[in-house]
Amino acid sequence: MSRPGNGAGGRKVDENMHTSVVDVPERGRFEVRVEGRVVGLASYHVEGGTMTLPHTEVDPAVGGRGIGTALVAGVLDAARERGLHVLPYCSFVRHYIQQHPETIDLVAAEDRPHFGLATADR
Repeated sequence: MSRPGNGAGGRKVDENMHTSVVDVPERGRFEVRVEGRVVGLASYHVEGGTMTLPHTEVDPAVGGRGIGTALVAGVLDAARERGLHVLPYCSFVRHYIQQHPETIDLVAAEDRPHFGLATADR
């Protein structure tokens, strides 16, 4: 899955860079790759119909380019495609969901208050 992203500062992934988000289930993570090189990851665990997202990280050398945003967008797209709810323990994932209210439905209504997302569904 390839997707440009918007960083927190509104920056976009360089359109000339090939960025992809790849599920690597044997390692329990999604990887974001730029030109085939792994530059970030989002760890996850699926149990029942829920994907737990405890941690994301992006190589500081590529920071500020929207790579982390592209990673989270790809992870949430995959969760939606698989019919999963998410538990956004990672603060970066929570922030993304707050900034993209169209993704709030991925967090079960009863879980939203725990993550400070109770009012994000307006």
